[in-house]
Amino acid sequence: MARRPFHFSRQPRPQDQNQDQDQAPREDPYHVNQASRIYFLPNLMTAGNLFCGFMAVIQCIQARLAETSPSGLYLGADAANHYRYAVYLIFGAAAFDALDGRLARMGGRESLFGAEFDSLADVVSFGIAPALMMFFFILSPTQGITWFRDLGWFVGFIYLLCAAMRLARFNVITHPLLKKPQKDSNKDFLGLPVPAAAGTVASTMLFLLHLQDSDRTLNRWALGLPLLMTLIALLMMSTVRYPSGKNLNLQTKTRLTTFFVILLVAALIIFFKEIGLLILCLAYIFFGLIRHIRRLRQPQSNVPNSV
Repeated sequence: MARRPFHFSRQPRPQDQNQDQDQAPREDPYHVNQASRIYFLPNLMTAGNLFCGFMAVIQCIQARLAETSPSGLYLGADAANHYRYAVYLIFGAAAFDALDGRLARMGGRESLFGAEFDSLADVVSFGIAPALMMFFFILSPTQGITWFRDLGWFVGFIYLLCAAMRLARFNVITHPLLKKPQKDSNKDFLGLPVPAAAGTVASTMLFLLHLQDSDRTLNRWALGLPLLMTLIALLMMSTVRYPSGKNLNLQTKTRLTTFFVILLVAALIIFFKEIGLLILCLAYIFFGLIRHIRRLRQPQSNVPNSV
């Protein structure tokens, strides 16, 4: 007579049940344990972003101290050099900001903690640092126009306010638990991105420093800067769509002519960085603005909301 196969069955021990209960929250991305998890590489890039923003603020303060010192120097550097260091630090913060999101998406390690940490770092790097730069140099009374003293702090605060509100709105409308009326395939940003706004301020600073080195007056350029900075602040809180570049990766294909145009633009920026960066930032700003105006003139259609 054939023997029945013996099946060994083990009753789950209490410690195994506890492990299963601990594993479930880890697998739930919206559980408090998983949402607050800190992933090393993405958050290291965010910490680099915050460090660059903090150092940019310090450089702006040191530039102001150099302007008011009798020798015109502070820590062995004049105000122009301190401002240049602040500009490079803001661009460095933008590079770290671009890396943290890509590393998180590539490794599948996105968390709610990372999103909030990134926004707090952006407030410093792309909000406070450019606002101080505008107040200390671009809108400072040293340009020979006294009413900039009363206008400078107000324009700087409006810029900072719009940057903080733009980041808060981005976190709200991209929250994974937010119920959306329909699936959105549009990857464009809703409103001018905060790094692009800060990059415009930084590139404007480089352009003004270039004029200063050439012994040209800055008064005529400074007259239009309050309007430019106000426009940047309002665009951050607008509904104008801007290309995000999130779809660009190692698998992205392009035409040969487009590839050569990109190389040409990169070469012009390298050789004429003071003017090239400003033209590139302004082109990005007005590209979205002009495209938005053209869409408003077209017949209305069902366009999905975007982030």
